[in-house]
Amino acid sequence: MTGKKAGPAYVIGVGMTRFMKPRGKAEYHELGFEAGVKAMLDAGISYDDVDCGVACYCYGDSTCGQRVFYQFGLTKIPVYNVNNNCATGSTGLALARTMVSHGAADCALTIGFEKMSPGSLQSVFKDRESPIKLITMMMAQTSGITNAPATAQMFGNASREYMEKHGAKPEDFAEIARINHEHSTRNPYSQFRDEYTLEQILNSPMICDPLTKLQCCPTSDGGAAAVIVSQNFLESRPHLMDRAVLIAGQTIATDDPSVYGGSSVDLMGFGMTRYACRTAAAEAGVNVKDVKVCELHDCFSANEMITIDALELCEPGRAHDMVRQGDITYGGKMVINPSGGLISKGHPLGATGIAQCAELVWHLRGWANNRLVSGTDAALQHNLGLGGAVIVTIYKRADGKVVVPVPSEVVSRITGLGYNPAIEAKGFTLDQAKSVLSKENSNEWALAKTQEKVMARF
Repeated sequence: MTGKKAGPAYVIGVGMTRFMKPRGKAEYHELGFEAGVKAMLDAGISYDDVDCGVACYCYGDSTCGQRVFYQFGLTKIPVYNVNNNCATGSTGLALARTMVSHGAADCALTIGFEKMSPGSLQSVFKDRESPIKLITMMMAQTSGITNAPATAQMFGNASREYMEKHGAKPEDFAEIARINHEHSTRNPYSQFRDEYTLEQILNSPMICDPLTKLQCCPTSDGGAAAVIVSQNFLESRPHLMDRAVLIAGQTIATDDPSVYGGSSVDLMGFGMTRYACRTAAAEAGVNVKDVKVCELHDCFSANEMITIDALELCEPGRAHDMVRQGDITYGGKMVINPSGGLISKGHPLGATGIAQCAELVWHLRGWANNRLVSGTDAALQHNLGLGGAVIVTIYKRADGKVVVPVPSEVVSRITGLGYNPAIEAKGFTLDQAKSVLSKENSNEWALAKTQEKVMARF
């Protein structure tokens, strides 16, 4: 594929579930079904238009993807199952874009879903070495080991190093969390939609100095989906042009040698993030400092801080200046994590990257009219997985225009849902669900009771 010039790829449909506490209220295939139906309705397609499926999840047995996709129909298309730690969802998007761009598919449906266990992340396989063992060993050698959850230790160490090297303060990390929690009040899909003062965040239980509980993302159940199509597919459906969003630049990367160089910041993927951003920005022809809206991987407030620096949204070592000056929220230079980010929205691993995509698509369409950023003509996405993987994506409107707010009543008519999905987390009717299933190859046995269970939650 590398020898063939890549063609453009577009996102024409997105959908997601509410993110929720992992209490076993929904099965993974129900989450995938809801997200997939919403994305196909948004795209104005049915499953018969889909050439391949990409299933994104970390916690589940092999072929969970087939269990999800078979609910839409048994059409014999390939289904790829993707697991790339917390970057799983964006990895699936990158795989779909690659296939579409290089002619292996005209229409790819990517669905991320996760049914998680409460509490901090745990290794499932106890009889073999963890893939992040060398990262843990490097952490032990450079910073020691405490009783805190492993990932909190890793990012806590990174925050302390950033403070020592660059002069950031604990209050700066807490301010990141305060802003993200405030942003989440506008996002109906967020697991948490509560606003907190800086003092409340600083005084919440300490997890790993300086990171308090309200600076850490929760585990979550949830699903998200996106429809990725080729230029030919879009041109054959010109009525979809207004909602199409171009994947203008995208890089998926793994770690460079700096990861094992003894720096707690570099151990968290700083090097690969910088490389991926520079490469994606060059492909898109965008200066990231000019971007007005960004969704980045804030699993902890510490990761948002170091990622602002790694993405070069600030001058080197000055991410905390952006935070102090209000340049990561409304009224500043850019809005980072208008969705509330992982800290508030939640972090169902397989769905996270696709949910970031959905948020940015809604912004570029002008649909997220309760949280839009004026002057937006491009959007930046960053999704990180330790061990490691990073995907940086830059999106633009297919028509090249700057975003103009679209009233919700207009959006309601465009979608046919009767509401604006960017600002209301509602469902769909039984007839709407049936309209996207395969016309000749849907199967009641494969669908089982999923539709009834999903409809009951609405």
